[in-house]
Amino acid sequence: MNAPATTELPVVVIGAGPTGLAAAAHLVDQGIEPLVLEAGQSAGAAVREWSHVRLFSTWGEVIDPAAEKLLAPTGWMRPDLATYPSGGDWAELYLQPLADVLGDRVHLGATVTGVSRTGRDRIVDADREQQPFVVHVTHADGREERVFARAVIDASGTWATPSPAGGSGLPALGERAAADRITYRVPDLKDSAVRARYAGKRTAVIGSGASAFTALAYLADLAKSDDGAGTKGVWILRRGISGSTFGGGEADQLPARGALGLAAKAAVDEGHADAVTGFRTEAIERDNEGRLVLVGEDGRRLDAVDEVIILTGFRPDLSFLDELRLGLDERLQAPVELAPLIDPNQHSCGTVYPHGHRELSHPEHGVYLVGMKSYGRAPTFLAMTGYEQVRSVTAAIAGDLESADRVELTLPETGVCGGAGLFDDPNAGQAEAGGCCAPAPAPALVQIGVGAPAATVTEEAPAGGCCGS
Repeated sequence: MNAPATTELPVVVIGAGPTGLAAAAHLVDQGIEPLVLEAGQSAGAAVREWSHVRLFSTWGEVIDPAAEKLLAPTGWMRPDLATYPSGGDWAELYLQPLADVLGDRVHLGATVTGVSRTGRDRIVDADREQQPFVVHVTHADGREERVFARAVIDASGTWATPSPAGGSGLPALGERAAADRITYRVPDLKDSAVRARYAGKRTAVIGSGASAFTALAYLADLAKSDDGAGTKGVWILRRGISGSTFGGGEADQLPARGALGLAAKAAVDEGHADAVTGFRTEAIERDNEGRLVLVGEDGRRLDAVDEVIILTGFRPDLSFLDELRLGLDERLQAPVELAPLIDPNQHSCGTVYPHGHRELSHPEHGVYLVGMKSYGRAPTFLAMTGYEQVRSVTAAIAGDLESADRVELTLPETGVCGGAGLFDDPNAGQAEAGGCCAPAPAPALVQIGVGAPAATVTEEAPAGGCCGS
């Protein structure tokens, strides 16, 4: 079968999450047909998996302008822009209606298994850029299909590929064998079965970002409830504790994100969680009772825990893009031009420079990684970043380079990201001015307190912070 002329083809968008659907809306606005391929059985499938978590961004920061333009004629009711949606709200009140208005442009249960140039593997140069893209798809019923595209926008995110517990980036020894006691997601403690799993138990939480804050706050709430007596968290940090460990606090321009860090701090201050600093997990073993023992690279063995929640970030799945010529940074696995702008060793969220199609381009002309996937292994991506990315990318595909190059993005300041060379340093900030506490020079189990009550978060305040895919 011969591929049709490139100009007659749609743009394939991989993923029907917030960024993917926004990309489709922008393509429609440009007069270009999108074809959205979503592996899940519903729009926003990944977002729905953390439906119980509340965003730290308001509705006004997670609705794309082109998407709203597409929704407006349908009678769609815009939520109160000053309020904070949960993942479930975001999916049901925005992503699903957006997918509905896009109609048969969105294909569910369609897993992309490979992307290449038609008739050209990654080795062949001859007439390469004149060939359309070919995308291999496996449907939920097992049927295989290939579709052709003029360009490919990969907005598949990183949700399906969480990073492991091991401090070396590899699974800790015994991590896979202990899978029955491990989760890589923030647990939904409103679910009675999940609640019973953690109630009265000792749980290790590995990670230092917003998801770890959320898990610690949830476990603290459980410990204070009638059915949660004896619940205890053990917070495992690879670095030390400094003034930035708990985020931006009251100085954060996303107030809910600051409150989230304060809630995690309160969990530790009130004794519902202990913090173990400078600990890089090398192995997860079982004791004689079947409980889990975390072993550090320095030989330390922590007291046994019943459960482990691993929240060490995510990484991109690049396997189905293997026949494309991608230009990726060797450390972050982000586009080479974007990587220096988002490097957590140098930048916090608020110091990410505006970027668009030029920073997101690859040696393979016409393919773009956007949304969470564009950040590779860098943390703390915001939905508004993805929306501006796809506005620029779709303008470039449409040939409007003036609009594509006019990238404008202002991000709120925060202390959540690692930064200024302190990222993942076990000793970082332990003597830093303005720190939350002064732990012992050697990594140790510490109780954190500053003498004054920590700020708390009401039930109505956002408790969590996944912010885009």
